[in-house]
Amino acid sequence: MAVSLEVPFLVVGAGPVGLTAAHLLAAAGRRCLVVERREGPQRHPAAHVVNARTLEILRQAGVDMDAVDAVAKDPADAGHVNFVSRLDGQLIGRLPFERQGADCLDLTPTPLRNISQHVLEPILGATLGTRAGADLRYRKVWESSEQDPDGVTSRLRDLDTGEVIEVRSRALLAADGAGSGIRKAAGIEMVGPTALQSFVAIHALADLRSIVADRLGVLHFVMDPAVSGVFIAHDLDREWVFMVGFDPDVESVDDYDRARCEGIVRAAIGAAGESVPLDVVGVDTWHMSAQVAERMRDRRVFLVGDAAHRFPPTGGLGLNTGVADVHDLVWKLGAVDDGWAPAAILDTYESERRPVAVANCEQSTTNAFKIVTLLDALGIAATPTTEALDKALADPSRRAAIDAAVADQATHFDMIGLQLGYCYADGALARGSEDVPAPGHPSRLDPHAAVGARLPHAWTDDGRSTLDLVDPRVLTLVSFGAHDTWATEGRRVGAPLQHLRIGLDVQVADHWRRRCRLGAEGALLVRPDQHVAWRGDGADAAGALATAVDTVLCR
Repeated sequence: MAVSLEVPFLVVGAGPVGLTAAHLLAAAGRRCLVVERREGPQRHPAAHVVNARTLEILRQAGVDMDAVDAVAKDPADAGHVNFVSRLDGQLIGRLPFERQGADCLDLTPTPLRNISQHVLEPILGATLGTRAGADLRYRKVWESSEQDPDGVTSRLRDLDTGEVIEVRSRALLAADGAGSGIRKAAGIEMVGPTALQSFVAIHALADLRSIVADRLGVLHFVMDPAVSGVFIAHDLDREWVFMVGFDPDVESVDDYDRARCEGIVRAAIGAAGESVPLDVVGVDTWHMSAQVAERMRDRRVFLVGDAAHRFPPTGGLGLNTGVADVHDLVWKLGAVDDGWAPAAILDTYESERRPVAVANCEQSTTNAFKIVTLLDALGIAATPTTEALDKALADPSRRAAIDAAVADQATHFDMIGLQLGYCYADGALARGSEDVPAPGHPSRLDPHAAVGARLPHAWTDDGRSTLDLVDPRVLTLVSFGAHDTWATEGRRVGAPLQHLRIGLDVQVADHWRRRCRLGAEGALLVRPDQHVAWRGDGADAAGALATAVDTVLCR
């Protein structure tokens, strides 16, 4: 006999994206059910880059940031990328891994950190359990959904009891991963190559800190063609993953037993690998793809995260793009739910997020293939042998070309502009005659309050970020002067609005006003997802705000 449940929002998938969606819904006072087919959080290392924007979103969602900070890797351990012959061999080149230092605090309250997914997920799940209205259930698998004008009826199955659970919801968020059954059932195709390259991921427990003591880092690219691959240091003292390419037309995961994998890892470590204690605890295969869904919505079903886009891992943009997806979507669902925006605003989810996914996919792919320039400089692109590498490294005349090729990889590991500087060109915005800013270099960030851009960060006099001032449930009007005029205009908009008066309600450094590029009587309309929706000048305020709100809300 089927069990029937009714909940406003059903989230299928309890990875970081699905759990973040639930936190955002809970922060906005929304009830939701999150279901996951696994028996609990991710157990093995997967994604590890949690960028500044994702941490800002988790902060706004009310996640316990002290708990998140406690499991983040120290930038001293995870602040560099090394290119080496073997792990204990010659250092070919070294680059910073993103911007993790205090110098970033002028740009974001939460600099990027390396936090392994299997460490982050339990925190997101545990803290979600303390929030009213959020229900997280494991060992529940989605089987089907049917839509009608009023909602979605989904059929789930309890994997332990076999019981069928029928869930009625107003919307379904498909966070069910790269192989999304929900996406396939909706007939939504992925656009782009399915498999650019295939890899075996070898999960090993070992303390390799002493081997890399003079060149600590989170990524170690082993360039010797005989043992080439990438070491990911999820924990220098304990937990590593070694990625090595394989040909799925010739081999499968069954060909990589633990003895073979241990030999691969020891060889990639080098001479020190012969004696270091090492335990292979997991082996898996995966295929690097570069795909974006042809559409991200089917009426009341919304694709988020890997269900909507799959990138090469070169840049760590997958998880982070998915978190920004749900940040964009959740406030719009709430606005429709509460009646201050029509259903038409939900169309802007795809018009805003799909171009970002495409751009991130393209950049990740560019990063992935740029390594060829280093292979050329090392003489191993045409002749992939240990002897060719040794010859190139011993030749002083090649050093300048090798150094230049290493430097050419820098964008791969420095994309703060891409992470924080993206700007929606079209969507729930009132742009007026303002031009859409041209995309900048991925490594450069010029924060300013353009329509469609994230509100610039600055510190307030009471120690908050300006991002903390944005209400996660309603629109926020930020006025820099003419506060009474803006208050009067705010009462005319026909939508819930928080009014924040700079200089009266809160003090912010002058450089922030310059970043916002507004005059003394100007104002910003900021969406709950911290993106600027409209900019106004106090000189022509009469009626302008109400018109802008109607435009933003697609009314």
